[in-house]
Formats: sequence, C-alpha cells, structure tokens
Amino acid sequence: MTQSTTRLEEALEAWGDARRGVIDEVRNIPAKQWDFRPTPDVKSVRELAVHILEVAMLMTGELTRTDTNFRRAPWLKLLRMYAGSAYKAKSRTELQRILRLQLKSAQREFRSVGELHMLQLIERFDGEKGTRLAWLYHGIAQEEYHRGQLTVYERLMGIEPALTRRIRGG
Repeated sequence: MTQSTTRLEEALEAWGDARRGVIDEVRNIPAKQWDFRPTPDVKSVRELAVHILEVAMLMTGELTRTDTNFRRAPWLKLLRMYAGSAYKAKSRTELQRILRLQLKSAQREFRSVGELHMLQLIERFDGEKGTRLAWLYHGIAQEEYHRGQLTVYERLMGIEPALTRRIRGG
C-alpha cells in the first residue's frame, strides 16, 4: 500500500480496497448461485452486483460534473442515465470485468477533475450541503455495506467468505 498524498488520493485508495473486496466476494460465489436471494423481497447476488455498479456509475457521473445535481431526475431515472453497461452484463465474469473497469475509469475521472473540485460544496439528496469528497466516501460506505450483504449470502449458502479465508491465511 502506498502512502496517499492528498485527500482525494486517500479516498480513491479506500475505494479501490472496497471494490477489490466486492470483486473477491463476487468471484467467491459460484455462477450457479448467482440468482440466490435469502428471501423473495431482497436482491439476488446478481442484482446486488448490478446495484453496486449502478450507484458507483451515478456517483462518478454526478460528482465529476461541474453542475452536480442528485435531484436532476427521480432516483431510478438518474441511475438509468448512468448505468447502462451494468444492466447489459449477462454473466458473473462480465460483471466482474465491469466492476474492475468501472473503478479504473472512475479513478481517472476523479483525478482529472482534481481535489479542489471534490472539496466544493454540493446539495446532497437530503437537501443539505456537503462536499463532493464526502459524497464519494458515502459511495464507498455503500459498497462496503453491500459487500457485507454478499458475505451474509455466502454464509447462508454454506460458502466461507473470501475475506474470512484471507484473514485465516487460506
């Protein structure tokens, strides 16, 4: 792990760690289990992976704009504005590839707009003010939350989560 030199680089490093963890858990779940859902009213493994991507794509698209506006359209329409490639992915392998490529692309976009841009105030979903950088951390937390869901799904399917195996030294 390299030492981050700016707040933005620190955030992007944290996002990279979170995304690698998501990818590890996604890879850990056999393709035949991708439609598993603990109860009928929650997302399947596949749907969680797509959701992680759609929120990351929305976040990247809006936060790198000069006119960031999370209220420019209703939530579902806003997601669809940015997440087309996530919805087109058909296989586990394709979703893993998009998870990797989306992060690399997003990191380039955030570096391109720069740290000063990310420290500017925007209006959040709740109408309060906050920095773009704070919202980026919100997105990272969202990925970690869904990574946790994936690990619970794994346990319910009798699969040891990738992180648990790594900690154990396996």
